[in-house]
Amino acid sequence: MPDVPAPDVPAPDVPAPPVPGVPLAVALPSPLTELADDRLARAGIRLYLKRDDLINPDFPGNKWRKLSLNLAAARHAGCTALGTFGGAYSNHIRAVAAAGQRFGFATIGVIRGEEHQPLNPSLRAAAARGMRLTYMDRATYRRKMEPAVIEALRDRFGDFYVLPEGGSNGLAARGCTRIPAEIGVPFDVICCPCGTGGTLAGVAAGLHGGQRALGFSALRGGGRFLPAAVTALQDEAFGGRAGQWEIDDRFHFGGFARRNAELDGFIADFADRHGLTLDWVYVAKMMYGIYARAGEGALAPGTTAVAVITG
Repeated sequence: MPDVPAPDVPAPDVPAPPVPGVPLAVALPSPLTELADDRLARAGIRLYLKRDDLINPDFPGNKWRKLSLNLAAARHAGCTALGTFGGAYSNHIRAVAAAGQRFGFATIGVIRGEEHQPLNPSLRAAAARGMRLTYMDRATYRRKMEPAVIEALRDRFGDFYVLPEGGSNGLAARGCTRIPAEIGVPFDVICCPCGTGGTLAGVAAGLHGGQRALGFSALRGGGRFLPAAVTALQDEAFGGRAGQWEIDDRFHFGGFARRNAELDGFIADFADRHGLTLDWVYVAKMMYGIYARAGEGALAPGTTAVAVITG
């Protein structure tokens, strides 16, 4: 079954439609809370947290933003199954499995690398939701979106709607345009973590006036490839570059799913100060970057910023 292209015109002020025939079981808009922190106050920065992590425990944060329009498109196209890709600890894999169970889709998860038993908690949770797991060697995985690879998977598992790794495509970017529209206070810059670039692509497209978006790469070397990825997603979703955005790739702490004592110390201190334990794969790196930029003056005094807590 052909994949469904993104609609031509973005509509950031229109709520995401539920899957036809299924109630929308998510909490939107997500809460917006101001963070009181003396370090930011000394730098003249006002910071709000957009708590997308509270949307739904099964598909929190940008997972639902990216999935909502894709689920509706899959249903509209008559698809009964979703197929997607990810690493062994992918939160996206877990979210797709949960969404499939909730909204009546069969799910197939193509996992990078070899199978390991027993399953880790992420894959065990996906399997418990009914996802069929299969494994792909790394060389083939690099070609996973090529038509021949997709067709081989369809020959094995039957027809399915393709969700790319991380869930980022044109429809996913369109789903993320709604984040700025939910923010009821004036702001200058909105920050989000970056993995595949889908959230940044959509958030930037939903901005107005002099607002700008700042993405923090969770991957080593993200400054080399993420700008092209964001541009491609905006081309697919909106027909060209949309909004003012940039990517800071200095705060990856060694690369994707890597951490060190400095990051762990920041997470522990933030939890002590604010009662919120930050996700260390994405969100903590963004928050560390915001504080660093405030300290070095890259966020000018008088700036009001919003940080999207994606999960």
